[in-house]
Amino acid sequence: MSKMNINDAAAFFGVSKEAIHNRIRRGSLESVMEDGVKLVIVDETSSKKVSPRVSIAKATLSDERYYKLLEEQNTKLQSRVEILEGETRSLRDQKEQMLIEERIKIENIYKEKDEQLKNILSTISSQFILNAPLQELEEVESLEAEIEVEEPQEKKLEEQVPSKIISLNKYLKKLRLSDKKIEKVHKRFKKLQDKDERIILNKNKFYVDIKKYRYEDLV
Repeated sequence: MSKMNINDAAAFFGVSKEAIHNRIRRGSLESVMEDGVKLVIVDETSSKKVSPRVSIAKATLSDERYYKLLEEQNTKLQSRVEILEGETRSLRDQKEQMLIEERIKIENIYKEKDEQLKNILSTISSQFILNAPLQELEEVESLEAEIEVEEPQEKKLEEQVPSKIISLNKYLKKLRLSDKKIEKVHKRFKKLQDKDERIILNKNKFYVDIKKYRYEDLV
């Protein structure tokens, strides 16, 4: 048995001074106070003695395990970061695709609304045109009387062949022609008004006699 101070005991066991103090507190090492200095009672033949080389080897091995553990954790974290980045890119692409689809839906809705509005305006316009000739009916009645007075020869002809004079617009509406087609027929009547006896012109308005003549070639 021998007595050593804390520093010598730490060197003997190959540990730190704090480790020696811990062993003293736990009772695994005996100590005495001499002249105010704490001394550790050491059995030099004890198996507790650790070679400094062995201690260094253990410390090196511990460090290697620690660094290896850090590398493994770092690899796992890097892998996780790559996964999260991939998910972020995927979410961003999905969001952009959703925005594109929503924009296309909105554009289609506006197109449909425009078409509906055009159809409504076209219907209103057609109704207006259909209602407009109501005033012409009264003009036609007076026109028939004027024709009978001013053209006695036609009156004789009408006695032989029944006639029914109506405005060209009314006649075309009965045929349910499009506005574009009606416009073409008016141009054709205007061009042939002095050449075709079937065309009746009065006060810059065209009339037809649908019982006396046929107009399929002009419509």
